[in-house]
Amino acid sequence: MIEVEKINDAMVISFGSDNKLNVTVTQKIKTEIIKLIDPNSKIILNLSGVSYIDSTGFGMLLSILRHCKNSNSQLKLCNISPEVMELIKLLQLQNIFDIREGVNESLKSFC
Repeated sequence: MIEVEKINDAMVISFGSDNKLNVTVTQKIKTEIIKLIDPNSKIILNLSGVSYIDSTGFGMLLSILRHCKNSNSQLKLCNISPEVMELIKLLQLQNIFDIREGVNESLKSFC
C-alpha cells in the first residue's frame, strides 16, 4: 500500500502501485501514515505516480496535515502530477500544503 524510506531524519512515504487516492484506499493509507508520525517528525509524501485524488483523498491529506501540526511535525508534498496540481489549485490548497518539486528539495527545506 505505502512504501516508507528513511532519509537522514525524514520519512519519505510513497504510494507504490496506488495511482489513485480515492475512497477505496484512503482510510487504510491514512491509518498507516498516522501510525508513523511521532512528535517532531519530518514527513515527505512523494506523490510520484499518483494521477488522481478524489475528495476522500484530499480529506486524507488534510487529516494527515492536521495530525502533523498537532504533533509538532512537518509535512511536505512533492512530485505532484500536473493533473493533481490542477485539482489542488482548484480547491485552493496550494497555500495550505508545503509543496516542493521533488524529494531532494523537500529534504533541503526542513528547518
